[in-house]
Amino acid sequence: MKQHHKLARGHLSTEDWEEAALELIANQGVGALAVEALARQLGVTKGSFYWHFSTRQALLQAALERWERYGEREILEQIEAIPCPQQRLPELFHRVAQELRTHQVYAALLKALDHPQVMPVMARVSQRRTDFLNKAYREAGLSAAEAINRARLTYAAYVGFLQLHFTLGIAHLNQKEFDAYVEHTMVTLIPS
Repeated sequence: MKQHHKLARGHLSTEDWEEAALELIANQGVGALAVEALARQLGVTKGSFYWHFSTRQALLQAALERWERYGEREILEQIEAIPCPQQRLPELFHRVAQELRTHQVYAALLKALDHPQVMPVMARVSQRRTDFLNKAYREAGLSAAEAINRARLTYAAYVGFLQLHFTLGIAHLNQKEFDAYVEHTMVTLIPS
């Protein structure tokens, strides 16, 4: 978990509040996001919150956008920058397998799709990731029809695994089993 960086006069930064909100969402879900709980967790008064956000909804929106930007900037853009198209998919699978907190947030958001702030973010993220996979599969040599179907299958496998693991609790694997699962998924879904 990220360390909190205090600003001058002892106030927390906007980033601190957003990160704390994401941590709370990852661990307890969107419904648990409350200003008082976060203030206690951060060791400050509620007044500190109002330096940065006018409402809980404003914090939730900022936190969701931070999570969305992280997926774009730290994962997809870095994978897109790999010069060799045949290396992008394997790197994506390995990189995504290491993103535990991102998975926890995603799983929590899947449980809150009826929330009006969550649905648009999840729709954008899902579309962007499917488009990314489609392009990566095309660049790996699949036809247009094969690439979009493989992209959908890959994304569905990812979301399904998160549901099994985080929501239903039936895909708990030790590290060796998880590594073997990732390798099997790569062999199955990445064209050779």
